[in-house]
Amino acid sequence: MTDTPSLVAAWKAAQEQLKTARIDSPAIDARLLLEAATGASRLEILTDPHRPLTAEQSATLAGYLERRLRREPVSRILGRKGFWKIMLNVTPDVLSPRPDTETILDIAMLAFEPAQQFSMIDLGTGSGAILLAVLADRPGATGVGTDISSEALAVAKENAANLDLDNRATFLRTEWAAGFGDDSFDLVVSNPPYIPSNDIPGLDPEVRDHDPVLALDGGPDGLQAYRDLAPEIARILKPTGVFAVEIGWDQGEAVKALFEAAGFTDVKVVKDLGDRHRVVTNGPDPRTTPIRQG
Repeated sequence: MTDTPSLVAAWKAAQEQLKTARIDSPAIDARLLLEAATGASRLEILTDPHRPLTAEQSATLAGYLERRLRREPVSRILGRKGFWKIMLNVTPDVLSPRPDTETILDIAMLAFEPAQQFSMIDLGTGSGAILLAVLADRPGATGVGTDISSEALAVAKENAANLDLDNRATFLRTEWAAGFGDDSFDLVVSNPPYIPSNDIPGLDPEVRDHDPVLALDGGPDGLQAYRDLAPEIARILKPTGVFAVEIGWDQGEAVKALFEAAGFTDVKVVKDLGDRHRVVTNGPDPRTTPIRQG
């Protein structure tokens, strides 16, 4: 009978497999899959590296690696994804949250004090990522998530319950802000679909084959959602409110112009940590304002 590998040997072997297949972040992906397959924490992998895997754990890890080598994202394999300071369940019905989207959180944390009471809405909430991340960090906030997908809303509701935020988060099936009155919210956020339709076949398999097309397809030029959103946000945002919408890296000026045409002033394009245009907002720019701790 063949001996099963130790934690550290399994991690190194998995890492090498992923690296050979040119998978991004092989070390991180290998560790996450190893943790899930064995129940070992990151700390245990470091402090008890020679602990042997059971045959069942080895088989589970091999299955996970096979799926990752077929370019299935780790978040899909494990059914969960970390975002900001929270952990979210993700299913094929929702976009897997990306670190780039946390730029919206940077803006929200600057715009609202830690103990401040305010209302927010997340248009096209998907897994509830942005809404729930803000509520988790700002205990005085309440919010609404909207989506046209009933399946996505079921995931968002489950995430809210798991995070004990269901008393401050509500969810509604509607298109963007349809059904809401004027000047209703202090903060309006959205990560809408913004990939031009013809670009979708050329996306990485992790995105193209595993994220819902509804959450990706922004129409022929990728800007249709913003044409819909700009007047909607102008209608529901309080006069002193802040909006923040995620954009594609090359869409900054076009989206900024759409919001200016809808009547907004002091609109700016904010860069992400990769130095690419990522969010259009009338709020503070994290690059020029220190982020409050809280």
